[in-house]
Amino acid sequence: MTNASVREFKMPDVGEGLTEAEILKWYVQPGDTVTDGQVVCEVETAKAAVELPIPYDGVVRSLHFPEGTTVDVGTSIIAVEVAGGAAPAQEAAPAAPAPAAEPEQPAEQPAARQPVLVGYGVATSSTRRRPRKQAQDPAAQQAASAVQSELNGHGAAPAAPAAPAAPAAPVAPAQRPLAKPPVRKLAKDLGVDLATVTPTGPDGVVTREDVHAAVAAAQAPQQTAPTAQPVAPAVSAPADRPAAPASYDSGRETRIPVKGVRKATAAAMVGSAFTAPHVTEFVTVDVTRTMKLVEELKQDKEFAGLRVNPLLLIAKALLVAIRRNPDINASWDEAAQEIVVKHYVNLGIAAATPRGLIVPNIKDAHARTLPELAAALGELVSTAREGKTSPSAMQGGTVTITNVGVFGVDTGTPILNPGESAILAVGAIKPQPWVHKGKVKPRQVTTLALSFDHRLVDGELGSKVLADVAAILEQPKRLITWA
Repeated sequence: MTNASVREFKMPDVGEGLTEAEILKWYVQPGDTVTDGQVVCEVETAKAAVELPIPYDGVVRSLHFPEGTTVDVGTSIIAVEVAGGAAPAQEAAPAAPAPAAEPEQPAEQPAARQPVLVGYGVATSSTRRRPRKQAQDPAAQQAASAVQSELNGHGAAPAAPAAPAAPAAPVAPAQRPLAKPPVRKLAKDLGVDLATVTPTGPDGVVTREDVHAAVAAAQAPQQTAPTAQPVAPAVSAPADRPAAPASYDSGRETRIPVKGVRKATAAAMVGSAFTAPHVTEFVTVDVTRTMKLVEELKQDKEFAGLRVNPLLLIAKALLVAIRRNPDINASWDEAAQEIVVKHYVNLGIAAATPRGLIVPNIKDAHARTLPELAAALGELVSTAREGKTSPSAMQGGTVTITNVGVFGVDTGTPILNPGESAILAVGAIKPQPWVHKGKVKPRQVTTLALSFDHRLVDGELGSKVLADVAAILEQPKRLITWA
């Protein structure tokens, strides 16, 4: 490439306090041509999985980390050879010696761009790759095969002569296999490269059955395969950072690295449990009328196409209870020794996803009508299930609901989401004998549990909030009279 330089693309910081991310999948290989805005890899932060676009045109020179590696924000992850003169000093390739004099700057420079995660200003230019010629040199083709094998997680490849310290030979890009997000997650968990799976779904889509079949077919050969001869890895972490550990199954126990969402959740829960003094109160309530109202709302044309379930009315009941007892919607500022009462409610909904527990929140939930709240809940749940929840959706929550009832559990003692003062757990709703109008009858009953931070919420305030929620669910007409 004439008048070319090498730019280092660093792991971006989304401005949400994230410090590291795990590289889940590379979409490019050394030798691939990339364009401004093209997605080059998928990473998992402590909050969500996102795709990273490259902010300039060029040819991939090297990938600095293999898939599965956790990389600190600000660390270079890919080197791209670009046209237009020497790169700035801070973008020089790590392996290249620094020049004695400061490199000249070209007469014209493109507008400066900050690398960002998807959802925070992604470029809108095309992501189509330009075609390249297939490498003709047999030795270069063998080295390229070793690169592809290492990046796809196959382990060691057949021994090959050591390559000279020069840019990698061009490699034809591999088409990304077609599969739905849950299938990709399943393949990742089982250590299956989708590129090696024979698809049986419509239009060549890989199905869950295809992944399981690939695992079954590989088990017997893996048990008798001889140890492969080691080769120099195509990409490796810097000397001061060990390679990311992988799941290890000894037959009697399995060790799974704690990282990503699960690592962040564990740290947050430990910090919350041993920082805020938790108190939990319980109430069992007859929600028969609420369940009848849910069925009526499903037939209402204003809720056509919306997700209507008991959680919708429970969320609305909590919002009304907060309006009646606003001091519950607060946080503790340790540094300033102040209680910060919020005049808005960002309602968090705990969601179990393939990547672990996350708590996205509905911004300004207090200002939404019931149909608007239903629409927001439906969008929140579907986005979480697809693994597309953005980091910003999990920031700024003020109070949370966790629905353990969906697992058939009666109740629990939930731990506060860090920075919040209350969390409501909803148990399973099921028929139970209940005294109703002086007679024992089968009624729809559930148990609610409210945990709160006893530094700023005393027993009276916590009890009032829980009692209000229970009263509304027992007599949902109070949604109108108390509004």
